[in-house]
Parts: sequence; structure tokens; C-alpha cells
Amino acid sequence: MSDEVVSDASDAVIDRPPGRRGQLTRRRLLDATMVLLEALPYRDVKVVDIAREAGTSPATFYQYFSDVEEAVLAIADEMASAVGPLLASLVSSSEWTDSDGWAAALRVADGFIAVWDAHRSVLRLIDLATDEGDTRFREIRTRLLGAPAEAFVAVARRRGVDGGTPFADAGVLVSMLAHVAAHREGLEHWGATTAELRHSMARVIFTTITGSTPPSL
Repeated sequence: MSDEVVSDASDAVIDRPPGRRGQLTRRRLLDATMVLLEALPYRDVKVVDIAREAGTSPATFYQYFSDVEEAVLAIADEMASAVGPLLASLVSSSEWTDSDGWAAALRVADGFIAVWDAHRSVLRLIDLATDEGDTRFREIRTRLLGAPAEAFVAVARRRGVDGGTPFADAGVLVSMLAHVAAHREGLEHWGATTAELRHSMARVIFTTITGSTPPSL
């Protein structure tokens, strides 16, 4: 048994956070899992493959994760923790006046597209597991989309558009943005370019939040 395994095992036995070396090993395992998720269907990813990709052993993997699913959950949790606040900040960083609201709407559309392009394999997995009834992945998706939704609610309340329903409007906006970003490639094959999709996403955001027609139209 390698020194790494012995060291990591002792950390696990006394139930304390891993030291610097252990943190680096855990990071390598998560990065290796991510590489394989981008290349293979989720259910084809095996512990032995992750260990090989990370340059370590299956025994070391089990010092950090009970199975592949636990590693995937850790990746999804990290992604949601970073991405949710980022998307929320794109919404909350503007006053959403007619003068700057259109630029803000475009930034939000760009943000959703960029996030889904960068994390497509994990986001697809989150949606699949949520649809299958896995409450752990559902909580992660709720947290991920809840952050920008709450930001939209705050903006909608501040703007006070006549006839507005802040929670419903925010839910529709976030659902629309996530769905379009997730299916952008398919929509492009159908005939809508990314530029057109971006423009349409921004138009729906701007009109919903401000009650006005985008100034660029």
C-alpha cells in the first residue's frame, strides 16, 4: 500500500478534513471524474477509470468518495456554488432602466449561454438525475437556479411593473434561460442562430422586467 493511501486512510479514520496533500488528491480525482464525464455516458464511468485518469489507485478513490455518484455530486455542488451567485450578480448589477437594461439583458443571456457551454455535461446530469427523482440533485438545481431567480424577484419588485407577478415572472425567466441555453445546439440545427437566440432571450428578459420595448428595436 502506498504512503499516499496510508496517509489518506488515517485522515479518514479520525474523521478530519484532509491535509494539503489530501486536498490535492481529492482535487485530482474530481478533475479526472470531470474529464471522463465529458467523454463518456455517466453510467459508463467507473472508479477504476477515474483512478487511472487521476494517476492513483481505486483504493485511494475510496478514501474520499463511496462511489462515482458521490464524486459527481461533489462536482455538481461545487459548480452550483460558483455559478448560482455569478448568474445572480449579472441580474442584480444593473438598475434595469431603459438606458442600461438592454445591455444588462444581453449580459444575462450571455451568462446563461456561457455557463451551459462550460458545464454542459454536469448540468445535463443534474437534469437527468432530478427528472429521475433524485432529491440530492434536485436540491443542487434548485440552488443553482434559485440564486438568479431571487435576483430577478428583487429587481421586479423594485421596478414595480404594472401587472407584474415577481415570483412567477422570475420563475419563467430562469426556466426559459436555462432551457434555451441547454438546447442551443439543437435550436441551431433547427434554424435559429446563437445570435438570434441571444437576442430573443434578452428581449424577453428586458420586456418582462421593464415593461418596455428594448431601445435597440
